[in-house]
Amino acid sequence: MATNQKLISKKKPTFPISEELNAFLTKYKRSTKISILYNDLLRFQGSVNVYDKNDEDTLWIRTYYSEWDREEIDRSLKKIYTILHSDGNDSTIPFLNVDAIDYCTFGNSKPFRIKIRNILNDNFTYFYVKKADASRVYGLELEHLLSPYNINYLVYKDTLVEEHISGIPGDDFITNILPNCTSSEKSQIAKEFVKFKERCMIRLLGDMRSYNYVITPIHDFDKIIYKIRAIDFDQQSYEGSLKVYNLQFMKENFKIVEMVGRKLQNSSIEQYKIEERSFIAKRMITTPNRTTMLVNCMKKDVISSPENVTKLKQDLISYVGDVEFKKCENMGEILETILAFVKRNYLDIRNKDLF
Repeated sequence: MATNQKLISKKKPTFPISEELNAFLTKYKRSTKISILYNDLLRFQGSVNVYDKNDEDTLWIRTYYSEWDREEIDRSLKKIYTILHSDGNDSTIPFLNVDAIDYCTFGNSKPFRIKIRNILNDNFTYFYVKKADASRVYGLELEHLLSPYNINYLVYKDTLVEEHISGIPGDDFITNILPNCTSSEKSQIAKEFVKFKERCMIRLLGDMRSYNYVITPIHDFDKIIYKIRAIDFDQQSYEGSLKVYNLQFMKENFKIVEMVGRKLQNSSIEQYKIEERSFIAKRMITTPNRTTMLVNCMKKDVISSPENVTKLKQDLISYVGDVEFKKCENMGEILETILAFVKRNYLDIRNKDLF
């Protein structure tokens, strides 16, 4: 059940990119030199509020720069776009236009949202420029490795560039679209929510309130299939309470949690959890070196407080019953123990099926 208890009471600090993590990013082509940094975008001269189609404040502001700064910033942002989405070739830059640079004052990351438009056909897309934070980088990479979705991002010094993840914000979907879904669509959404919840729990992605994930409709023959994707990775392996990593305890998810209870039997919920654990185990088996190297970086890194580590260990021992968590000294070791538990159970079941 969802709860009204305040699970996150303090703002998470920003953790720097360690040498080990930077080496990982360089090895797997996530690190590249760019000509503009996050702090450069903070030099805007003025701004106006951005409102949605219903004239409600989006909490984004549209920034304006001096003529000299804007010319340099536009050129650099177009170059970043070509690096993020192509091979960095300058030949397409004349056909690109920076339509907007928006700044969000809400949340931990305080990102800039860049709107890039192709002037030949008016197609446009977004990307985000944020302050680099080790927690967020670990979250992005774990999403890329352990979820069904690939993630495109770049890191340079203290700047993080992320691609836009398309979809309907979860809070908007729950309020405006979910009530009009058919019974079969609600059952399918319930299934996806259970799998998404399990995925977040296993890889310790916290604070998945409804506005931190998107729901994407996909047309498949004579029906619509809904997929759920995380879009906020700030709370990767930081909080000490296991409830922060469990979507059902977020009050913003109450309506969809309630729907899961109505639409799915316990046996079905358990089936979908096993399916998701098996998928994650398969992903680890197919990318063993990369997953191991990332977890080793986390084990050497400081991305949480000793108090949070102790609390999470206790919660996991109570939840899973695995005393191996007692040996863990940091968040990296906790995550390693969880992933080893998932992989071991998957392989045990597979081996039993062979005889």
